[in-house]
Amino acid sequence: MIDTNLEFLQSELQEVVNLFDGADDIKIRHRFSENENKFVNTVTLNGKVYAYGNLVDVKGGEIEKKRLVKRFAKLSLYKGLSRLTGQQLPWGALTGIRPTKLAYQQIEKVGEFTEFFTDVMKVSEEKTALTKRVIDTQKGIYERNDQNTDFFVFIPFCPSRCKYCSFISADIKSAQKHVDAYVDALVDEINFSAKFIKKLRSIYIGGGTPVALSDERLEKILCAIDKINTGVEYTVEAGRPDVITKSNLKMLKAHGVTRICINPQTFSNVTLQKLGRNHTAEQLVEKYNLAKDMFSVNMDLIAGLEGEDFNVFKQSVDKAIELSPDNVTVHTLCIKRGSYLAETENRLSGKEVSDMVDYAFGALTDNGYSPYYLYRQKYMAGNLENVGYTKPNKACVYNIDVMEEIAQNVACGANAISKRVFSGGERIERVASPKDVLTYLNKLEEIKNKKEKLFCSLV
Repeated sequence: MIDTNLEFLQSELQEVVNLFDGADDIKIRHRFSENENKFVNTVTLNGKVYAYGNLVDVKGGEIEKKRLVKRFAKLSLYKGLSRLTGQQLPWGALTGIRPTKLAYQQIEKVGEFTEFFTDVMKVSEEKTALTKRVIDTQKGIYERNDQNTDFFVFIPFCPSRCKYCSFISADIKSAQKHVDAYVDALVDEINFSAKFIKKLRSIYIGGGTPVALSDERLEKILCAIDKINTGVEYTVEAGRPDVITKSNLKMLKAHGVTRICINPQTFSNVTLQKLGRNHTAEQLVEKYNLAKDMFSVNMDLIAGLEGEDFNVFKQSVDKAIELSPDNVTVHTLCIKRGSYLAETENRLSGKEVSDMVDYAFGALTDNGYSPYYLYRQKYMAGNLENVGYTKPNKACVYNIDVMEEIAQNVACGANAISKRVFSGGERIERVASPKDVLTYLNKLEEIKNKKEKLFCSLV
Protein backbone atom coordinates (compact mmCIF):
# COMPACT_ATOMS: atom_id res chain seq x y z
CA MET A 1 0.00 0.00 0.00
CA ILE A 2 1.23 3.51 -0.85
CA ASP A 3 1.99 5.68 2.17
CA THR A 4 0.12 8.91 1.33
CA ASN A 5 -1.51 11.71 3.30
CA LEU A 6 -4.31 11.82 0.69
CA GLU A 7 -6.21 8.64 1.49
CA PHE A 8 -8.92 9.37 -1.09
CA LEU A 9 -6.21 9.08 -3.78
CA GLN A 10 -4.91 5.67 -2.70
CA SER A 11 -6.43 3.80 -5.67
CA GLU A 12 -5.63 6.60 -8.13
CA LEU A 13 -1.96 6.59 -7.17
CA GLN A 14 -1.89 2.80 -7.38
CA GLU A 15 -3.07 3.08 -11.00
CA VAL A 16 0.09 5.06 -11.76
CA VAL A 17 2.26 2.44 -10.04
CA ASN A 18 0.60 -0.29 -12.13
CA LEU A 19 1.86 1.39 -15.31
CA PHE A 20 5.49 0.65 -14.51
CA ASP A 21 7.13 -2.77 -14.74
CA GLY A 22 8.51 -3.80 -11.36
CA ALA A 23 7.09 -0.78 -9.50
CA ASP A 24 5.14 -2.92 -7.02
CA ASP A 25 8.46 -3.68 -5.30
CA ILE A 26 9.29 0.02 -4.76
CA LYS A 27 8.67 1.51 -1.33
CA ILE A 28 6.57 4.62 -2.00
CA ARG A 29 5.79 7.56 0.26
CA HIS A 30 3.75 10.54 -0.96
CA ARG A 31 3.03 13.82 0.77
CA PHE A 32 0.83 16.63 -0.51
CA SER A 33 0.98 20.19 0.78
CA GLU A 34 -0.65 23.44 -0.31
CA ASN A 35 0.58 27.01 -0.08
CA GLU A 36 -1.88 29.59 -1.49
CA ASN A 37 -1.92 28.93 -5.24
CA LYS A 38 0.79 26.26 -5.26
CA PHE A 39 0.49 22.49 -4.82
CA VAL A 40 3.62 20.61 -3.73
CA ASN A 41 3.83 16.82 -4.07
CA THR A 42 6.84 15.15 -2.47
CA VAL A 43 7.44 11.57 -3.59
CA THR A 44 9.96 9.30 -1.86
CA LEU A 45 10.88 6.13 -3.78
CA ASN A 46 13.15 3.64 -2.04
CA GLY A 47 14.54 6.53 -0.01
CA LYS A 48 15.11 8.90 -2.97
CA VAL A 49 13.15 12.15 -2.70
CA TYR A 50 11.49 13.84 -5.68
CA ALA A 51 9.58 17.08 -5.08
CA TYR A 52 7.33 18.77 -7.64
CA GLY A 53 5.51 22.11 -7.35
CA ASN A 54 2.64 23.24 -9.54
CA LEU A 55 1.03 26.65 -9.73
CA VAL A 56 -2.75 26.30 -9.88
CA ASP A 57 -5.69 28.56 -10.60
CA VAL A 58 -8.76 27.04 -8.99
CA LYS A 59 -11.91 28.71 -10.31
CA GLY A 60 -14.46 25.92 -10.06
CA GLY A 61 -14.76 25.52 -6.32
CA GLU A 62 -14.06 22.35 -4.36
CA ILE A 63 -14.87 19.96 -7.20
CA GLU A 64 -12.34 21.61 -9.52
CA LYS A 65 -9.78 21.80 -6.71
CA LYS A 66 -10.11 18.08 -5.99
CA ARG A 67 -9.66 17.34 -9.68
CA LEU A 68 -6.43 19.36 -9.79
CA VAL A 69 -5.12 17.82 -6.57
CA LYS A 70 -5.63 14.37 -8.11
CA ARG A 71 -4.08 15.35 -11.43
CA PHE A 72 -0.87 16.80 -10.00
CA ALA A 73 -0.42 14.10 -7.35
CA LYS A 74 -0.59 11.42 -10.05
CA LEU A 75 1.68 13.42 -12.32
CA SER A 76 4.28 13.83 -9.57
CA LEU A 77 4.30 10.11 -8.83
CA TYR A 78 4.60 9.37 -12.54
CA LYS A 79 7.57 11.72 -12.90
CA GLY A 80 9.33 10.21 -9.92
CA LEU A 81 8.79 6.62 -11.09
CA SER A 82 9.86 7.53 -14.62
CA ARG A 83 13.11 9.04 -13.33
CA LEU A 84 13.81 6.13 -11.01
CA THR A 85 13.04 3.34 -13.51
CA GLY A 86 14.04 5.07 -16.75
CA GLN A 87 10.66 4.13 -18.26
CA GLN A 88 8.80 6.67 -20.40
CA LEU A 89 5.29 5.52 -21.22
CA PRO A 90 3.32 6.39 -24.37
CA TRP A 91 0.42 8.00 -22.51
CA GLY A 92 2.58 9.55 -19.81
CA ALA A 93 0.73 10.16 -16.56
CA LEU A 94 -2.73 9.73 -18.12
CA THR A 95 -4.53 6.78 -16.58
CA GLY A 96 -8.09 7.64 -17.56
CA ILE A 97 -10.25 5.83 -20.08
CA ARG A 98 -10.91 8.86 -22.31
CA PRO A 99 -7.86 10.93 -23.34
CA THR A 100 -9.92 12.77 -25.96
CA LYS A 101 -12.39 13.96 -23.33
CA LEU A 102 -9.50 15.58 -21.43
CA ALA A 103 -8.25 17.09 -24.70
CA TYR A 104 -11.65 18.62 -25.41
CA GLN A 105 -11.72 20.12 -21.90
CA GLN A 106 -8.35 21.76 -22.52
CA ILE A 107 -9.47 23.09 -25.91
CA GLU A 108 -12.49 24.68 -24.26
CA LYS A 109 -10.30 26.32 -21.62
CA VAL A 110 -7.28 27.53 -23.63
CA GLY A 111 -8.02 26.81 -27.29
CA GLU A 112 -5.66 23.85 -27.73
CA PHE A 113 -4.46 20.76 -25.84
CA THR A 114 -1.16 19.57 -27.31
CA GLU A 115 1.12 21.56 -25.01
CA PHE A 116 -0.77 20.32 -21.96
CA PHE A 117 -0.48 16.71 -23.16
CA THR A 118 3.22 16.74 -24.07
CA ASP A 119 4.71 19.25 -21.62
CA VAL A 120 2.52 18.75 -18.56
CA MET A 121 1.17 15.19 -18.69
CA LYS A 122 4.22 13.77 -20.52
CA VAL A 123 2.22 12.11 -23.28
CA SER A 124 4.38 11.11 -26.25
CA GLU A 125 4.23 13.20 -29.42
CA GLU A 126 2.86 10.15 -31.28
CA LYS A 127 -0.09 9.67 -28.93
CA THR A 128 -0.76 13.40 -28.82
CA ALA A 129 -0.88 13.42 -32.62
CA LEU A 130 -3.22 10.40 -32.55
CA THR A 131 -5.57 12.28 -30.21
CA LYS A 132 -5.54 15.26 -32.57
CA ARG A 133 -6.37 13.01 -35.54
CA VAL A 134 -9.33 11.57 -33.64
CA ILE A 135 -10.67 15.02 -32.77
CA ASP A 136 -10.29 16.15 -36.39
CA THR A 137 -12.22 13.10 -37.64
CA GLN A 138 -15.02 13.73 -35.14
CA LYS A 139 -15.75 17.18 -36.57
CA GLY A 140 -19.34 17.37 -37.78
CA ILE A 141 -20.42 14.51 -35.48
CA TYR A 142 -19.23 15.62 -32.04
CA GLU A 143 -22.08 17.59 -30.49
CA ARG A 144 -22.47 18.45 -26.81
CA ASN A 145 -26.21 18.58 -26.27
CA ASP A 146 -28.06 17.37 -23.17
CA GLN A 147 -31.10 16.55 -25.34
CA ASN A 148 -29.20 14.09 -27.55
CA THR A 149 -30.02 10.49 -26.66
CA ASP A 150 -28.50 7.15 -27.60
CA PHE A 151 -30.51 3.98 -26.95
CA PHE A 152 -28.62 0.84 -25.92
CA VAL A 153 -29.86 -2.73 -25.55
CA PHE A 154 -27.71 -5.49 -24.04
CA ILE A 155 -28.07 -9.19 -24.90
CA PRO A 156 -25.74 -11.25 -22.70
CA PHE A 157 -25.66 -14.53 -24.63
CA CYS A 158 -22.97 -15.98 -26.91
CA PRO A 159 -22.62 -19.23 -28.86
CA SER A 160 -19.49 -19.93 -26.74
CA ARG A 161 -17.24 -17.95 -24.39
CA CYS A 162 -13.93 -16.64 -25.76
CA LYS A 163 -10.91 -17.14 -23.52
CA TYR A 164 -10.00 -13.44 -23.41
CA CYS A 165 -13.57 -12.35 -22.59
CA SER A 166 -14.42 -10.77 -19.24
CA PHE A 167 -17.85 -9.44 -20.26
CA ILE A 168 -20.94 -10.59 -18.41
CA SER A 169 -22.12 -13.08 -21.00
CA ALA A 170 -23.21 -16.71 -20.96
CA ASP A 171 -23.07 -19.64 -23.34
CA ILE A 172 -26.58 -19.60 -24.76
CA LYS A 173 -26.86 -23.39 -24.55
CA SER A 174 -26.23 -23.47 -20.81
CA ALA A 175 -28.44 -20.40 -20.22
CA GLN A 176 -31.31 -21.64 -22.39
CA LYS A 177 -33.82 -21.89 -19.53
CA HIS A 178 -33.49 -18.15 -18.83
CA VAL A 179 -33.51 -16.83 -22.41
CA ASP A 180 -37.27 -16.48 -22.92
CA ALA A 181 -37.73 -14.74 -19.58
CA TYR A 182 -34.85 -12.40 -20.38
CA VAL A 183 -36.26 -11.48 -23.80
CA ASP A 184 -39.69 -10.74 -22.28
CA ALA A 185 -38.14 -8.60 -19.53
CA LEU A 186 -36.01 -6.75 -22.05
CA VAL A 187 -39.00 -5.96 -24.25
CA ASP A 188 -40.82 -4.68 -21.16
CA GLU A 189 -37.89 -2.43 -20.25
CA ILE A 190 -37.53 -1.13 -23.83
CA ASN A 191 -41.22 -0.19 -23.95
CA PHE A 192 -40.96 1.49 -20.55
CA SER A 193 -37.77 3.38 -21.43
CA ALA A 194 -38.96 4.86 -24.74
CA LYS A 195 -40.41 7.88 -22.91
CA PHE A 196 -36.93 8.94 -21.74
CA ILE A 197 -35.72 9.63 -25.28
CA LYS A 198 -35.37 13.30 -26.12
CA LYS A 199 -33.53 13.74 -29.41
CA LEU A 200 -32.60 10.26 -30.67
CA ARG A 201 -29.11 10.02 -32.18
CA SER A 202 -28.51 6.28 -32.49
CA ILE A 203 -29.60 2.77 -31.46
CA TYR A 204 -27.11 0.07 -30.50
CA ILE A 205 -27.77 -3.60 -29.67
CA GLY A 206 -24.68 -5.03 -28.04
CA GLY A 207 -23.60 -8.17 -26.26
CA GLY A 208 -22.69 -10.89 -26.01
CA THR A 209 -23.80 -11.88 -29.47
CA PRO A 210 -27.35 -10.70 -30.20
CA VAL A 211 -27.70 -12.94 -33.28
CA ALA A 212 -27.02 -15.97 -31.07
CA LEU A 213 -30.73 -15.66 -30.22
CA SER A 214 -33.22 -17.52 -32.40
CA ASP A 215 -34.81 -15.40 -35.13
CA GLU A 216 -38.14 -15.49 -33.29
CA ARG A 217 -36.63 -14.20 -30.03
CA LEU A 218 -34.48 -11.56 -31.69
CA GLU A 219 -37.44 -10.30 -33.72
CA LYS A 220 -39.46 -9.70 -30.53
CA ILE A 221 -36.73 -7.31 -29.41
CA LEU A 222 -36.45 -5.68 -32.84
CA CYS A 223 -40.22 -5.12 -32.96
CA ALA A 224 -40.07 -3.31 -29.61
CA ILE A 225 -37.29 -1.09 -30.94
CA ASP A 226 -39.30 -0.37 -34.11
CA LYS A 227 -41.57 1.83 -31.98
CA ILE A 228 -38.73 4.25 -31.19
CA ASN A 229 -36.66 4.12 -34.38
CA THR A 230 -36.87 7.36 -36.33
CA GLY A 231 -34.45 6.31 -39.06
CA VAL A 232 -31.27 6.98 -37.10
CA GLU A 233 -28.00 5.05 -37.18
CA TYR A 234 -28.83 1.55 -35.91
CA THR A 235 -26.10 -0.94 -35.01
CA VAL A 236 -26.24 -4.62 -34.05
CA GLU A 237 -23.20 -6.57 -32.91
CA ALA A 238 -23.53 -9.64 -35.11
CA GLY A 239 -20.05 -10.51 -33.92
CA ARG A 240 -19.59 -14.22 -34.51
CA PRO A 241 -19.88 -15.62 -38.03
CA ASP A 242 -20.95 -19.04 -36.70
CA VAL A 243 -24.37 -17.58 -35.82
CA ILE A 244 -24.79 -15.16 -38.75
CA THR A 245 -27.30 -16.47 -41.29
CA LYS A 246 -29.01 -15.19 -44.42
CA SER A 247 -32.23 -15.27 -42.42
CA ASN A 248 -31.12 -13.09 -39.50
CA LEU A 249 -29.30 -10.64 -41.79
CA LYS A 250 -32.48 -10.23 -43.82
CA MET A 251 -34.47 -9.72 -40.64
CA LEU A 252 -32.06 -7.05 -39.32
CA LYS A 253 -32.30 -5.20 -42.63
CA ALA A 254 -36.11 -5.34 -42.58
CA HIS A 255 -36.12 -3.69 -39.14
CA GLY A 256 -33.99 -0.76 -40.21
CA VAL A 257 -30.56 -1.83 -38.95
CA THR A 258 -27.85 0.14 -40.77
CA ARG A 259 -24.61 -1.15 -39.22
CA ILE A 260 -23.39 -4.51 -37.96
CA CYS A 261 -20.18 -5.74 -36.39
CA ILE A 262 -18.59 -8.91 -37.78
CA ASN A 263 -15.55 -9.46 -35.60
CA PRO A 264 -12.70 -11.72 -36.61
CA GLN A 265 -10.34 -10.62 -33.77
CA THR A 266 -7.77 -12.50 -35.88
CA PHE A 267 -7.66 -14.20 -39.26
CA SER A 268 -5.44 -17.01 -37.90
CA ASN A 269 -7.36 -20.27 -37.65
CA VAL A 270 -4.82 -21.56 -35.12
CA THR A 271 -5.51 -18.61 -32.81
CA LEU A 272 -9.29 -18.79 -33.31
CA GLN A 273 -9.25 -22.41 -32.16
CA LYS A 274 -7.13 -21.54 -29.11
CA LEU A 275 -9.54 -18.76 -28.17
CA GLY A 276 -12.58 -21.01 -28.25
CA ARG A 277 -14.23 -19.33 -31.23
CA ASN A 278 -16.15 -21.96 -33.17
CA HIS A 279 -15.51 -20.66 -36.65
CA THR A 280 -12.74 -20.26 -39.19
CA ALA A 281 -11.39 -17.18 -40.94
CA GLU A 282 -12.85 -18.53 -44.18
CA GLN A 283 -16.33 -18.64 -42.64
CA LEU A 284 -15.93 -15.07 -41.50
CA VAL A 285 -15.09 -13.93 -45.03
CA GLU A 286 -18.11 -15.84 -46.34
CA LYS A 287 -20.48 -14.12 -43.87
CA TYR A 288 -18.89 -10.72 -44.49
CA ASN A 289 -19.56 -11.10 -48.20
CA LEU A 290 -23.22 -11.85 -47.39
CA ALA A 291 -23.53 -8.68 -45.32
CA LYS A 292 -21.32 -6.05 -46.94
CA ASP A 293 -23.87 -4.83 -49.49
CA MET A 294 -26.66 -4.69 -46.88
CA PHE A 295 -24.95 -2.82 -44.03
CA SER A 296 -21.98 -0.73 -43.03
CA VAL A 297 -19.69 -3.26 -41.38
CA ASN A 298 -17.20 -2.90 -38.54
CA MET A 299 -14.47 -5.48 -37.92
CA ASP A 300 -12.57 -5.86 -34.63
CA LEU A 301 -8.97 -7.03 -34.40
CA ILE A 302 -6.93 -7.64 -31.24
CA ALA A 303 -3.21 -6.93 -30.95
CA GLY A 304 -1.31 -9.17 -28.53
CA LEU A 305 -3.37 -12.36 -28.64
CA GLU A 306 -1.88 -15.53 -27.16
CA GLY A 307 0.60 -17.15 -29.54
CA GLU A 308 0.54 -14.38 -32.15
CA ASP A 309 3.67 -12.52 -33.18
CA PHE A 310 3.95 -9.36 -35.24
CA ASN A 311 3.72 -11.19 -38.59
CA VAL A 312 0.52 -13.04 -37.68
CA PHE A 313 -1.12 -9.81 -36.53
CA LYS A 314 0.12 -8.01 -39.67
CA GLN A 315 -1.57 -10.65 -41.83
CA SER A 316 -4.87 -10.02 -40.02
CA VAL A 317 -4.62 -6.26 -40.56
CA ASP A 318 -3.75 -6.76 -44.22
CA LYS A 319 -6.69 -9.14 -44.68
CA ALA A 320 -9.10 -6.68 -43.10
CA ILE A 321 -7.85 -3.95 -45.42
CA GLU A 322 -8.30 -6.27 -48.40
CA LEU A 323 -11.93 -6.94 -47.40
CA SER A 324 -12.46 -3.18 -46.98
CA PRO A 325 -15.16 -2.84 -44.29
CA ASP A 326 -16.32 0.68 -43.45
CA ASN A 327 -14.82 0.52 -39.95
CA VAL A 328 -11.96 -1.40 -38.35
CA THR A 329 -11.41 -1.30 -34.59
CA VAL A 330 -7.98 -2.31 -33.32
CA HIS A 331 -8.01 -3.40 -29.68
CA THR A 332 -4.97 -3.97 -27.50
CA LEU A 333 -5.36 -7.18 -25.51
CA CYS A 334 -6.72 -6.34 -22.09
CA ILE A 335 -6.58 -9.22 -19.63
CA LYS A 336 -9.09 -8.67 -16.83
CA ARG A 337 -10.14 -10.73 -13.88
CA GLY A 338 -12.90 -13.06 -15.01
CA SER A 339 -11.25 -14.07 -18.27
CA TYR A 340 -9.57 -17.45 -18.78
CA LEU A 341 -6.41 -15.75 -20.04
CA ALA A 342 -6.03 -13.80 -16.80
CA GLU A 343 -4.61 -16.95 -15.24
CA THR A 344 -2.94 -18.65 -18.18
CA GLU A 345 -1.45 -16.32 -20.75
CA ASN A 346 2.16 -15.23 -21.07
CA ARG A 347 1.84 -11.70 -22.37
CA LEU A 348 3.92 -10.22 -25.14
CA SER A 349 6.26 -7.39 -24.29
CA GLY A 350 5.01 -3.82 -24.55
CA LYS A 351 7.43 -3.24 -27.44
CA GLU A 352 6.01 -6.13 -29.49
CA VAL A 353 2.41 -5.03 -28.98
CA SER A 354 3.35 -1.40 -29.65
CA ASP A 355 4.85 -2.46 -32.99
CA MET A 356 1.57 -4.19 -33.86
CA VAL A 357 -0.51 -1.13 -32.98
CA ASP A 358 1.85 1.16 -34.90
CA TYR A 359 1.64 -1.08 -37.97
CA ALA A 360 -2.16 -1.06 -37.85
CA PHE A 361 -2.20 2.75 -37.65
CA GLY A 362 0.14 3.13 -40.62
CA ALA A 363 -1.50 0.50 -42.80
CA LEU A 364 -5.06 1.64 -42.16
CA THR A 365 -4.39 5.37 -42.57
CA ASP A 366 -2.42 4.65 -45.77
CA ASN A 367 -5.51 2.88 -47.09
CA GLY A 368 -8.07 5.62 -46.52
CA TYR A 369 -9.08 5.04 -42.90
CA SER A 370 -8.91 7.70 -40.18
CA PRO A 371 -8.92 7.17 -36.40
CA TYR A 372 -12.24 8.46 -35.07
CA TYR A 373 -12.47 7.31 -31.46
CA LEU A 374 -10.13 5.87 -28.87
CA TYR A 375 -10.28 4.66 -25.32
CA ARG A 376 -8.01 2.99 -22.81
CA GLN A 377 -8.50 0.29 -20.18
CA LYS A 378 -6.69 -1.04 -17.16
CA TYR A 379 -4.43 -4.06 -17.68
CA MET A 380 -3.81 -3.23 -21.35
CA ALA A 381 -0.67 -4.67 -22.92
CA GLY A 382 1.99 -1.99 -23.37
CA ASN A 383 -0.12 0.70 -21.66
CA LEU A 384 -1.62 1.38 -25.09
CA GLU A 385 -5.15 2.01 -26.39
CA ASN A 386 -8.08 0.80 -28.50
CA VAL A 387 -8.71 2.78 -31.68
CA GLY A 388 -11.65 2.78 -34.07
CA TYR A 389 -10.83 3.61 -37.71
CA THR A 390 -13.34 4.75 -40.30
CA LYS A 391 -13.64 5.39 -44.00
CA PRO A 392 -14.78 8.93 -44.86
CA ASN A 393 -18.33 9.69 -43.66
CA LYS A 394 -18.76 6.22 -42.13
CA ALA A 395 -17.98 6.93 -38.47
CA CYS A 396 -20.27 5.41 -35.83
CA VAL A 397 -22.17 8.16 -34.00
CA TYR A 398 -22.87 5.88 -31.04
CA ASN A 399 -19.18 5.19 -30.42
CA ILE A 400 -18.33 8.89 -30.44
CA ASP A 401 -21.18 9.83 -28.12
CA VAL A 402 -20.36 7.07 -25.63
CA MET A 403 -16.60 7.55 -25.61
CA GLU A 404 -16.79 11.32 -25.22
CA GLU A 405 -19.79 11.17 -22.83
CA ILE A 406 -21.64 13.99 -24.60
CA ALA A 407 -25.16 12.52 -24.89
CA GLN A 408 -27.52 10.79 -22.52
CA ASN A 409 -27.68 7.02 -22.86
CA VAL A 410 -30.88 5.12 -22.18
CA ALA A 411 -29.67 1.57 -21.61
CA CYS A 412 -31.74 -1.60 -21.24
CA GLY A 413 -30.80 -5.07 -20.07
CA ALA A 414 -28.54 -6.79 -17.57
CA ASN A 415 -25.25 -4.96 -16.99
CA ALA A 416 -26.57 -1.91 -18.88
CA ILE A 417 -25.61 1.52 -17.53
CA SER A 418 -27.94 4.42 -18.24
CA LYS A 419 -26.37 7.88 -18.16
CA ARG A 420 -27.83 11.35 -17.99
CA VAL A 421 -25.52 14.22 -18.90
CA PHE A 422 -25.69 17.77 -17.60
CA SER A 423 -23.94 20.81 -19.10
CA GLY A 424 -22.63 18.87 -22.07
CA GLY A 425 -21.10 16.13 -19.98
CA GLU A 426 -19.54 18.21 -17.20
CA ARG A 427 -21.73 16.27 -14.78
CA ILE A 428 -22.98 12.73 -15.34
CA GLU A 429 -25.43 10.69 -13.27
CA ARG A 430 -25.75 6.93 -13.77
CA VAL A 431 -28.02 3.99 -13.04
CA ALA A 432 -26.45 0.55 -13.43
CA SER A 433 -28.49 -2.62 -13.82
CA PRO A 434 -27.38 -5.88 -12.14
CA LYS A 435 -24.76 -7.78 -14.07
CA ASP A 436 -26.22 -11.28 -13.98
CA VAL A 437 -29.41 -12.30 -15.71
CA LEU A 438 -31.29 -13.74 -12.73
CA THR A 439 -30.74 -10.68 -10.55
CA TYR A 440 -31.80 -8.47 -13.44
CA LEU A 441 -35.03 -10.43 -13.85
CA ASN A 442 -35.79 -10.26 -10.14
CA LYS A 443 -35.09 -6.53 -9.86
CA LEU A 444 -36.61 -5.24 -13.09
CA GLU A 445 -39.26 -3.09 -11.36
CA GLU A 446 -36.60 -1.56 -9.12
CA ILE A 447 -34.45 -0.80 -12.18
CA LYS A 448 -37.37 0.91 -13.90
CA ASN A 449 -38.06 3.04 -10.85
CA LYS A 450 -34.41 4.14 -10.68
CA LYS A 451 -34.43 5.06 -14.36
CA GLU A 452 -37.61 7.07 -13.88
CA LYS A 453 -35.90 9.03 -11.13
CA LEU A 454 -32.74 9.51 -13.22
CA PHE A 455 -34.40 10.84 -16.34
CA CYS A 456 -37.50 12.54 -14.96
CA SER A 457 -36.83 13.64 -11.40
CA LEU A 458 -33.12 14.30 -10.97
CA VAL A 459 -32.15 17.98 -11.12
